[in-house]
Amino acid sequence: MTQQALDKDKLELLPGMAIVALWMLIVCGIGLFGVIAHHFPGVVTVFCALLAAGAQGLLKRRRWGWAIALSTAFLSVCYGAWAGIRFHQPPAMVLVMVNLVLFLYLVRPEVIERVR
Repeated sequence: MTQQALDKDKLELLPGMAIVALWMLIVCGIGLFGVIAHHFPGVVTVFCALLAAGAQGLLKRRRWGWAIALSTAFLSVCYGAWAGIRFHQPPAMVLVMVNLVLFLYLVRPEVIERVR
């Protein structure tokens, strides 16, 4: 491959990165709806803001966006595992698995190479 073709490949967004960003925006929307409907405490808005910022940064292929997306995926895994074990909620384990897959995707070398 030529150098120009390699540079073009580095600039393109991977489809998985877009899916991760979309998932983060969906979770952000669910969290904000829960706060508005008084199902979640107001502190969830901070996590929703992190999700929205991480999704935007990831779509722009920024290193800070990748870092925020990685940390929110990790925090979601931790919280889901705690909720599943503490409150015996099997659906929380499904979310743990989804977020774990997203976390493992974000640490792939191909994804890390795409963020600048």
